[in-house]
Amino acid sequence: MLALRLARGTHPLVLTRRLLVAAAAAGVGFLLLCTLGYAVGHPAQSSASVLRLLWCVLPLAAAVQFAVAVARTDPSTRPRPGLSAVGLGPVRLTAVAAASTAVACTLGSMVALLFYLHLRGDITGLPFDGAAAELLAADQPLPLAAALTLLAILPVVAATAAGLALRPRSAPAEPEGVEKPVPSGLPWGVALVAVGLAIETYAGRSGPGNGLPLPGRFDGNPAGVLAGWVLTAFGLALAGPGLTYGCGRLLQAVRPGATRLLAGRVLMDESRRIGRPLGVVSAVLSGTLAAAALYASDSGPAAFGPLTGLGAALVMACTTATLLTAALESKQCRAHTTEALLRLGAPPTVLRTAALMRAGALLAVFLPLTWIVAELAALPLTG
Repeated sequence: MLALRLARGTHPLVLTRRLLVAAAAAGVGFLLLCTLGYAVGHPAQSSASVLRLLWCVLPLAAAVQFAVAVARTDPSTRPRPGLSAVGLGPVRLTAVAAASTAVACTLGSMVALLFYLHLRGDITGLPFDGAAAELLAADQPLPLAAALTLLAILPVVAATAAGLALRPRSAPAEPEGVEKPVPSGLPWGVALVAVGLAIETYAGRSGPGNGLPLPGRFDGNPAGVLAGWVLTAFGLALAGPGLTYGCGRLLQAVRPGATRLLAGRVLMDESRRIGRPLGVVSAVLSGTLAAAALYASDSGPAAFGPLTGLGAALVMACTTATLLTAALESKQCRAHTTEALLRLGAPPTVLRTAALMRAGALLAVFLPLTWIVAELAALPLTG
């Protein structure tokens, strides 16, 4: 109830972000229900149904990441003077953030259920002349308990992840002589990218093998290709903070001025907050470019279906929105520093130039890296 009361008095932009979370939850819920419909319509192909359900993990993870990012930027869940006196300390505010996330995701899941039932003809008859009847197994009864269980996965996981991300924690003591925070995932990320590309290349050269029956018709490639693709994506996400930190160091190299020094220090300080979503976006873009190369090949148009497109669109939209939300959180966290610089007489043009330098440095590093990984990942798929 407290989460609903706070939602009524929030800023329209905050409500818009929560509605975007609900929209992402609706898309993921519809994919899960379509997987359930396939399992109901094909009871003899249980292994294929399980693999289709596993394919939904990618958009579900992207939606959870976006929900957590929105919860971190929610101003109603930040500690403020006087709230502890009325019982709203850090622990209670964390519970409020988790409850708000659960409410938004539950709203999206209910919209997905209503839309799915409408397409099946369970509410007002079959729409679109029954075009989606076979895809959604409209001739079979829908197990309501299984549908509600699948729809409850995203709200529970997102609320738990938001609570863990916002839980109160004490800052660890920094040892002397160690620069604060230095990401340590770059070597592991590079290793995962290399291993993923190697597995994908080996699997692509070893023959077609048995394809995975994923949503749509992406079943013309062996399982090793997709496993290598997933490892490559994890490697890029793990290497993102280290690459962002390196961009900040490069901006400060060779006798930096005040603007370059400011831009570099901000990138170094925000490398963990921005680098992880940036690495995930790089992984998604590389996968999209590789999929576009597959689509342009001779067997490409038959490898995709409507559910594959929906899942890819969800992943791209959620990861991009997460990156923008992380950038907004970074701006909010350094608002006091910006105000202090302006009080000291720093011209606003210096701050804008520093922001452009940060964006240019990140694009100069991540765009070529994304293109190279995409080209290497597409070779086994198209060759």
